[in-house]
Amino acid sequence: MLVSERPVAAARRPVTGLWSLVLAGVLWGTGGPTGSLLAHETGLSPLAVAAYRLAAGGILVLIWLCLTRQPLPRGRHAWARLVVNGLLAAVFQACFFAAVSVTNVSLATLLTIGASPALVLSAERITRRRRVGASMLATVALAVSGLALLVGTPASGITTKDALTGAGLALLSAAGFATITFIGTRPVAGLDDLTGTGVSFAIGAAVLAPAATVTSGMDFVPTPAAVGLLLLLGIAPTAMAYALYFRGLRTTPASTAALIALLEPLVATLLATLFLGDRLSSTGVVGAGLITIAIVLNTRSTPH
Repeated sequence: MLVSERPVAAARRPVTGLWSLVLAGVLWGTGGPTGSLLAHETGLSPLAVAAYRLAAGGILVLIWLCLTRQPLPRGRHAWARLVVNGLLAAVFQACFFAAVSVTNVSLATLLTIGASPALVLSAERITRRRRVGASMLATVALAVSGLALLVGTPASGITTKDALTGAGLALLSAAGFATITFIGTRPVAGLDDLTGTGVSFAIGAAVLAPAATVTSGMDFVPTPAAVGLLLLLGIAPTAMAYALYFRGLRTTPASTAALIALLEPLVATLLATLFLGDRLSSTGVVGAGLITIAIVLNTRSTPH
């Protein structure tokens, strides 16, 4: 009986990994609306919100680890991964919000999230981790096309210099997220997903906080609403989402994970439409449908 159950358990692990990635994408989608509400409540800049997001997520996880008496990771390889992930988190957060500041949200989102699957797919192809066929390329193209329709046409008035600067920053942000995704498929012995998330984000926050303090400041009045939003931002779309994402990367190809991450703008748009009064255009509806189709096709083609 035990021998016959092992193949079943092994077969279930990739499926569990896919669902972890899907749930991570959904939780990420709550980050945009929550961060927007926090910025409106406190007057914090986007960079300061990003720094607080990493700090809240990291500190909450570390508190939980202390309360449950979980040991900190040991070994050079484990701490090397933690430092690398922390620095990469700071890079892609800072570069994304810097891209927003010189262009706008739609262009920064399109380039950052749209470029990530292509970068991961290219890395997999170069390192021969995954055979890239025509169907996979078509799925990526479908997803990016849907993202372009969902976020809409960037507003006019952006100078060529700002557009090029913003594009470069957005691509750096995409490269940071793609690198975290790519290396996350190779787990480090003795480093569990929750601990890795907490320590890495604490490191990332320590890097971002000085930059936010110098450029825009991090002071705000800690009203109950502000504290509640900050805790929500730290728990759901940060600590929980990234822990689930790293768990899913253990059994799922990196390019599949990067495509599932497109659930973030999809869910964020739907939540903004339902609760923040935003309006979703007809082209946005088509884009949402294309992203959904691409994600479904991508997950169905992933080896189980």
